[in-house]
Amino acid sequence: MDPHARPSTPARLLRRGGTGQVGAVGLVLGGALSVHFGSAVAALLFPRAGVAGTVTLRLAIGALLMLLVCRPRLRGYSRGDWASVVLFGLALAGMNSVFYQAIERIPLGPAVTLEVLGPLTLSVLTAHRWTAWCWAGLALAGVALLGQGGFDRLNPVGAGLALGAGSLWAAYIVCSARVGGRFPRADGLALAMTVAALLTLPFGLADAGTRLWHPDVLALGAGLALLASVLPYTLELLALRRLATSTFAVLMSLGPALAALAGWLVLGQDLHLTEVLAIALVVAASIGAVRAGTPRDDPGGGPTAPLAEGPDGQLSAAAAPPPARR
Repeated sequence: MDPHARPSTPARLLRRGGTGQVGAVGLVLGGALSVHFGSAVAALLFPRAGVAGTVTLRLAIGALLMLLVCRPRLRGYSRGDWASVVLFGLALAGMNSVFYQAIERIPLGPAVTLEVLGPLTLSVLTAHRWTAWCWAGLALAGVALLGQGGFDRLNPVGAGLALGAGSLWAAYIVCSARVGGRFPRADGLALAMTVAALLTLPFGLADAGTRLWHPDVLALGAGLALLASVLPYTLELLALRRLATSTFAVLMSLGPALAALAGWLVLGQDLHLTEVLAIALVVAASIGAVRAGTPRDDPGGGPTAPLAEGPDGQLSAAAAPPPARR
């Protein structure tokens, strides 16, 4: 043994682990910010390409980039595997289409606040603890407060679409977990994005026509795909190798607040004080519901909780609950 070597004391190892945790938290928050700023970029695209055209650009360019990065294997899968991919693609296409229709009508912050009720409901139903229902009550209080200014200010159709997007987000989470257990790495996500792009392509062409091929529109679409799909996936995958999934889920619960920030900075969408308080209540409820559903042996600060593995043993980010919108 080298007498001059510095021993790896528990304190030093703890400090190293803490540094890794802080870095992983930064990666998750960076990915979440990327998703919501991507939604703000999408709103800028609506006047040029329409809502359906914007959805098509995001999914088509995102799918091409994911296919190039992942190069998924196409052979060796059963009909059940492909059926899972198709269902995942349907959920992905529906979730993005309905959400973008919502943010055309109401501000980004309230839209994500209503949308996050879908995953929150899923967390409550799977928690099997009475405390989870208490957090659900807090979320309902937040929604009631959000409507104090009148949902007519938010546009009732837009609010309903945001709630519908939340239901599809819950379906997306269930489908992503199933696909993540059948396909390695992000192969299932890349294939599902391809299915979603093909499903939305006819609607995008009918809505935008030749405007989709305009250089400025294509540039914004590429930026949207990078911000809303490729960059968040990459950052979250890196973070999940060092962060407990329960901690990851809590950080993802900050989505409504981050969306409100993106809407304010990029789109100039100001919020009333009651809307800010409503968003804070829903964020608190989301965090509480996630913690209520966390196993007692996974306190959220220890080693990364087990994720679903693909056939080659690689971690699948699509199976990490709850995944961000893609």
